[in-house]
Amino acid sequence: MTAAAKIIQSGEYDLVVLDEINVTVSLGMLDAGPVVKLLKDKPKNLEIICTGRNAPPEIIELADLVTEMKAVKHYLAKGVPAREGLDY
Repeated sequence: MTAAAKIIQSGEYDLVVLDEINVTVSLGMLDAGPVVKLLKDKPKNLEIICTGRNAPPEIIELADLVTEMKAVKHYLAKGVPAREGLDY
């Protein structure tokens, strides 16, 4: 989380993606508190995208946009193995 905080506070970026951060918090691997603080303290010109399932209510509350996606068709359901770099 420290690396993400440094990047977010650097002012060098317009967009930062915290990929699978919601899953990390929902599984208890990371406390929501530091993520919430990071989102509250972000530079005004910075957009942050938090991805992953089971977004905690504290993060949803701070979001300007929340989207929920569902799989309609996925090759994993047919037994096709997950591919490095695409699925994980």
